[in-house]
Amino acid sequence: MGDLSAIEQRKLERLLGMHNGYVLEFSNASFGDFFADVAHIDIYDAKYARGGTSKANRMRAFWELEPNYTVATVLGTLLENWEYLPTVGFKPPTREALAIIERLRGCGPVVDTSALAAPVGADEAFVTVARHVREAIERNEPEAAIDRLHTFMVKYLRRLCTRRGIEVTRDKPLHSLMGEYSKAVREQGPIESKITLRILRSTISILEDLNSARNERSLAHDNDLMDHDESVLVFSHVSSVVWFLGSVESRVDREIGHALDWDDRIPF
Repeated sequence: MGDLSAIEQRKLERLLGMHNGYVLEFSNASFGDFFADVAHIDIYDAKYARGGTSKANRMRAFWELEPNYTVATVLGTLLENWEYLPTVGFKPPTREALAIIERLRGCGPVVDTSALAAPVGADEAFVTVARHVREAIERNEPEAAIDRLHTFMVKYLRRLCTRRGIEVTRDKPLHSLMGEYSKAVREQGPIESKITLRILRSTISILEDLNSARNERSLAHDNDLMDHDESVLVFSHVSSVVWFLGSVESRVDREIGHALDWDDRIPF
């Protein structure tokens, strides 16, 4: 939940012109579109009407209900793109307001989500899973997406194995995919250092434990969720591995002289 102090909230309300129930000069439609685009949130959901149905009241409810990082994302987009928004007649953001956003951002996730994206040409299911994984991180709720992270990695490693000529079957578990891929990388290159190969080998057992986490500590079943900070660690490690594997495949593409086929032809 957001933890804006009363003074911080009053400063922001004054800046956003919320005293008469408005937020800047947003119309009802543009206000809804803004939240949908920036935070993937339906600001007209009933839960944001707890203090009233005006745009200002919905903004206050948003501040109270959503985590700091999500609040910072919305406020940051508002204040850092001031000149492009419906702000005629309003003063530009103050240094104090920007400092509030930085404080809230400091409570947010530390995972770089850029690597957790579906490759070009991926099927719709892969694209959807990747989006859900990134949105969970952006909302600072990684513990709610451990099962989606597992699905993402299965799809991602199936594609990598296919590129390397490794047989892929539906019943081959995640850690086995990583093991066979790591072996192919060792044999085919282009990895040079022993420590890198050791990290890849250790990732095999980590992904085996991700299988267990998916079954025992995720929303895949009726489970108690994994601890938040532990979930951040899991996401950080997996994201780093995905980034590195992507760089390995890109290096192979450059050495061959053209990109290998990323099209997903696995028949399941």
